[in-house]
Amino acid sequence: MNNPVKPVPCKIIDVKKESALEYTFRVESDIKPDHGQFLQLSIPKIGEAPISVSAHGDGWMDFTIRSVGKVTDEIFNKGAGDTLFLRGPYGKGWPLDQEFKGKHLVVITGGTGLAPVRSMLNTCFENDGYVKSLSLISGFKNEEGIIFKEELKKWKEKFTTYYTLDKDQIDGWNVGFVTDLVKEIPFDSFDGNYAVVIVGPPMMMKFTAEKAMSLGVPTEKIWVSFERKMSCAIGKCGHCRIDETYVCLDGPVFNYTTAKDLLD
Repeated sequence: MNNPVKPVPCKIIDVKKESALEYTFRVESDIKPDHGQFLQLSIPKIGEAPISVSAHGDGWMDFTIRSVGKVTDEIFNKGAGDTLFLRGPYGKGWPLDQEFKGKHLVVITGGTGLAPVRSMLNTCFENDGYVKSLSLISGFKNEEGIIFKEELKKWKEKFTTYYTLDKDQIDGWNVGFVTDLVKEIPFDSFDGNYAVVIVGPPMMMKFTAEKAMSLGVPTEKIWVSFERKMSCAIGKCGHCRIDETYVCLDGPVFNYTTAKDLLD
C-alpha cells in the first residue's frame, strides 16, 4: 500500500547556480508531477519544506530553491551524489489542457515565481500551436536575482516577452515593476479567448491581478499559485487552512475568483 506521507530517498544528479540566492537541484526520480504541483523535500533530523517542481523529464525533476531557512540552508550544503528525501507530488497544478490549451496565454511572474511556471512555459515552447500565443512578463529585483537566464533568452524566440528589473539597468530590459507592463498586453485583440497566469509574492499577485482587472480582464480568467505553511500536504494538519480552504489540497494553483479572498 502506498503511503502518501512517506519520504523516498533520491539522489541529486546536478546542482546549478541560478542567481546569488537560488540554486536548481536536479534529482533522480521516476515521479511524474503535473505542471505546478509541489513536493515536500526533507533531510532527516532537520525538517522538510514544500518546493514546486520547476522542470521534469524521464527519470528526473528540478527544484529551484531559494535559501530562506533551516531546511533550505541544509539542502544548499548538498551536492551531486548526495541524497534528498522526497514525498509527493501534491496539490492541483496548472489546468494547461483544460483551460489554457488553444488560447492566448499571458504569464506574469515576479522573482522566483518563474519557477512554478517554467515547465509549463517549456511545454508551450516545444509544442507549436499548443497555445495561440504566449506573452511573458517576468520581473526581478535586480540583475543578481535573475534566474533561468538561458531560457529567458530562448523564450524570446517564440514568445512575446517583457523582462524588467526594479531598478537596475541592463541592455534589453525594462526598468520598473511587472504591474507597469500589464498595459502592454493587447487583451482586446484576444476576442475573450485567453487566460492570465500570475505567480510571485502575495502583494505582487494582488496588485498585478487588480491591474489586469482594471484593463477589463474578468476575474475568472486569472490564475495564481501560492504556498502557505504547507506541512502535511494532505489536508490533515490544518496549518495551511484558510477558512474552509486547504491550500495543499485545493491549491497551490487557484482561480482568482477563489484566490482573491485567500491572499493576505
